[in-house]
Amino acid sequence: MPAIEPTAGTSPLVQPELSLASANTFPAFDPQKVTVVYILGGPGSGKGTQSANLVRDYGLVHLSAGDLLRQEQDTKGSEYGQLIKDHIKNGTIVPMEITVKLLENAMRSNLDSNSTGKFLIDGFPRKMDQAIFFEQSVCPSKCTIFLDCPEDVMRERLLNRGKTSGRSDDNEESIVKRFRTFLETSMPVVDHFAAENKVVRVPAVGTVESVYEGVVEGLAEKGIAPTK
Repeated sequence: MPAIEPTAGTSPLVQPELSLASANTFPAFDPQKVTVVYILGGPGSGKGTQSANLVRDYGLVHLSAGDLLRQEQDTKGSEYGQLIKDHIKNGTIVPMEITVKLLENAMRSNLDSNSTGKFLIDGFPRKMDQAIFFEQSVCPSKCTIFLDCPEDVMRERLLNRGKTSGRSDDNEESIVKRFRTFLETSMPVVDHFAAENKVVRVPAVGTVESVYEGVVEGLAEKGIAPTK
């Protein structure tokens, strides 16, 4: 399974002696040099759209947990491909060790390519155990952007997207399962970081521009400014 094999080489921003496979006390990446921002929201809340704006203006490297999993499921010879495919189809959550390793490898790859060390992680963490595991083993986050969107709005967006996306989970049955999964497992993550004053909560209705304005204002309150 090549995509989940450890990446060769190291970066000055990486603590190479540490591995997710071990019982780490310290993260693999130095949080003083690597910045992690999560962006969370229900399915169809606009994470991809707003992520593009943030990459453009803040110099962040966009990493989509969902995209990495979909790439892995299509990787020839991946021992976890079918497992990932089944979870995505059923709207359930892939085992965290797989998702975290894919994210860690993607971060290492970018750092080895002289990345700025600033990452926007889209659609992750989706469960508390993922959040704890990633924060302790990979890198503590700076903050979480939460796009707060009503269920009926998200459903309409996803059904419209499903007409052209070709994604197996853009259908009514999978959408209902994904809503339920988000409320039951992902909202506790948002609440946890909110209790630590690390959440930028933005109403995700109206125009793309108005939502982004809310994101920018919220990040400014956390001391994060655009790079241009």
